[in-house]
Amino acid sequence: MHRMPEPQAPVARQTEGDEWEDGSQEPEFKPLTREEAHQWRSSQPEISIWRLVAVQVLVGLASSVLAWLFTQRMSVAWSVLYGSAAVVVPSALMAWGLTSSALSRLLAGFAQAAFAGFLLWEGVKILLAVAMMWLAPNVVPGLSWLGLLAGLVVTLKVYWFGFLIQTRRSNENG
Repeated sequence: MHRMPEPQAPVARQTEGDEWEDGSQEPEFKPLTREEAHQWRSSQPEISIWRLVAVQVLVGLASSVLAWLFTQRMSVAWSVLYGSAAVVVPSALMAWGLTSSALSRLLAGFAQAAFAGFLLWEGVKILLAVAMMWLAPNVVPGLSWLGLLAGLVVTLKVYWFGFLIQTRRSNENG
């Protein structure tokens, strides 16, 4: 009877200093000073929630016009526009809730409370989007579900497009 050799765990070799070759040792954490933190924040690009909402509105309008041009049916154009609105209206409400509401001003400066506020407004956003989708057949005459879905998806992709642009700007600046 032939026995297989038992596997052995790889041995991590120590190189210069305290660094391990397999990366098992974490580098020591060094907190930033107030000046370093301020300098780091000023070097980061500022992201505007309202700019994102404005781009979503423009994409929704453009996709609705394109849908009408390709199909020559107003019901499809309205469906695409309503699908976009099911993204834009909840996003705008969440943006207002996070930036301009009395609750956001009250919670400013408290990280855990601000996170709870974010979760609250995210929940409101999801509930409003679901309610708008549920009401779609009653609101849009001759609803095209494919058009509604297209408007919804195209407008949701603005998040990824904004993220891509922001990442490229960050790479170009530093």
